[in-house]
Amino acid sequence: MLNRRSLILAGGALLLPALRLPALAQGAEFGTAARPLRVGVTAGVHGQVLEVVRDVLARDNFAIKITEFADFVQPNVALAASEIDVNTYQHLPFLEAQQAARGYKFAVVGKTVLTVMGVFSKKYTKLADLPAGARVAIPNDPTNGGRALLLLAKAGLFSLKPGADYRATIADITENPKRIRIVELEAASIARSLQDVDAAAITGNYAVPAGLNPLKEGLAVEGADSAYTVLVVTRQGDEAKPWATKLARAYADPAVKEFCDKTFGGSVIVGA
Repeated sequence: MLNRRSLILAGGALLLPALRLPALAQGAEFGTAARPLRVGVTAGVHGQVLEVVRDVLARDNFAIKITEFADFVQPNVALAASEIDVNTYQHLPFLEAQQAARGYKFAVVGKTVLTVMGVFSKKYTKLADLPAGARVAIPNDPTNGGRALLLLAKAGLFSLKPGADYRATIADITENPKRIRIVELEAASIARSLQDVDAAAITGNYAVPAGLNPLKEGLAVEGADSAYTVLVVTRQGDEAKPWATKLARAYADPAVKEFCDKTFGGSVIVGA
């Protein structure tokens, strides 16, 4: 798998996918030292939170192996291929879009955290100050792009067609009095390109590592009622397994909320 880093609870040894586990380990229950639960996650905020969850589970001697991915596509590829047992990085709109496009048979176990999307600018302090023809960057992936358009429309920057949802595209923009120009960029690169545009919609998992706090610096910010809370996802048939529910429940531990509040300043909301 490209661009991924594998971390093992007991140490830093890399376990190659092609390597077969001993027969005893293969028959062991998930969560044991012999057979840790393999959890996929995107690097950054979600990876950091999962490390706290790992420590929470370790209190009960439940072991997990974390595999970090550099993009939004590979964690689902790995889950479908049984290279991991569960992933925790995607929200429901993205999951639904992936299942429709790729035919995945996945199931939702529970919620984890919401990384709040905010609109930022290095040049202006209010969206109302954006000039005519301003360039506003949004993620180029379908679900987060639509998410950004909904946030910008709610903030009054332009209007969208009635009934527009997370699948909205630039073609759904109707009234646009300032002739705002939407620039679609890879989500991971938007924070680095903020100085090159007039404003940008950035998800919390990329904003926070770039030193941007949606609640303090956002010109427009999602609320806790957002539909974009990240989920614990398994293959169909595994969603009720004890190891799956145990992982999902660990996100509700007070230690996870305390970590998110202290580390992310309220821009990552647990169980939203």
